[in-house]
Amino acid sequence: MRIGIVCPYSFDVPGGVQNHVMDLAEALIALGHEVSVLAPADEDSPLPAYVVSAGRAMPLPYNGSVARIAFGPVSTARVRRWITNGDFDVLHVHEPLTLSLSLLAVLSARGPVVATFHTAMTRSRVLAAAQGVLQIVLERITARIAVSALARKVQVEHMDGGAVEIPNGVAVAKFADVEPLPGWPGECGPGTGGTLGFLGRFTEARKGFPVLRDAFVALAATRPGLRLLVAGPGAPDDLYDQFPPDLHERVTFLGLVTEPDKARMLRSVHLYVAPNTGGESFGMILTEALAAGTTVVASDLDAFRRVLDGGRAGRLFPTGDPAGLRDALAELLDDPAGRAALTACGDQVVANFDWPVVARRVLEVYAAAIEATDGRVIDQEWVGLG
Repeated sequence: MRIGIVCPYSFDVPGGVQNHVMDLAEALIALGHEVSVLAPADEDSPLPAYVVSAGRAMPLPYNGSVARIAFGPVSTARVRRWITNGDFDVLHVHEPLTLSLSLLAVLSARGPVVATFHTAMTRSRVLAAAQGVLQIVLERITARIAVSALARKVQVEHMDGGAVEIPNGVAVAKFADVEPLPGWPGECGPGTGGTLGFLGRFTEARKGFPVLRDAFVALAATRPGLRLLVAGPGAPDDLYDQFPPDLHERVTFLGLVTEPDKARMLRSVHLYVAPNTGGESFGMILTEALAAGTTVVASDLDAFRRVLDGGRAGRLFPTGDPAGLRDALAELLDDPAGRAALTACGDQVVANFDWPVVARRVLEVYAAAIEATDGRVIDQEWVGLG
């Protein structure tokens, strides 16, 4: 099968959707399919052989963060040329309701279109000004995939249609077979040591880092060997300024990490903490931590609860509650048997998210979309953005 996949966000900046697209493409290629990915990227960026650059991206506020997207007449021309040259059996776009390459690809497509919705947003300021375009995009999508129950609920209640729920995948072997970083995770005895981990934008409110910071400061007063390992974008001073000076040497900041180093980071902690306060439709980092064999402690968000099988595969604590997080961390750090039990359940849960399993489910949707169109080609062409 010839498959075209469109990523709306720039490959120059790491992100969950970008990683999803790359992992899906590689899983489909491993299954014998021919795949081309179109994404924003600087012309001189190192890209996998299956990725075609659509040019440099620009920042756009989106879902409480900043997305880097490509849009406009030049992008439209590149999308159309890529679709024509690709002659795809099916076009798979991600987040088509963002003003992005995905939206442009849907408007330019002439065959079956599958769309994956990653977020649970119901409104955006940008789309509020483009409701006519939104309706055209929805009408031209043949089949929809939602990565979570929340994202699917939005499709049913706000977008006049349903969606097949297929979760984000995780390349389990890439996380399970790596070595920890040198010197980590260290000792973890009752009332003494232990290593906590956090990965993400610590300056972004919805990631909940202040909740973890407060819990860590409270625990550190009675656990002299407790350490915190942080990875993600941001300036070191912005991180260390959040902690008392006497705790700086117990906080290690890795900055932005590569995918291999992310796996090593997750293998380097006793507890991975996801203190997010909202805006999450799935929880990709949770499946990655589970794949790494790391015990997870996470906010009791609906999306996280679903990934962690209601708390069987990881400990949940009340969202936004530093004291609740502190108590959960202290209990698990002092209970190696409890951590082992959660990890064992996590191994079973994450097997359902392994990319070969997920990719086969996506292929079923492709086949249904192709059958639904029965080889028909969309004749009309929408030129409003050209």
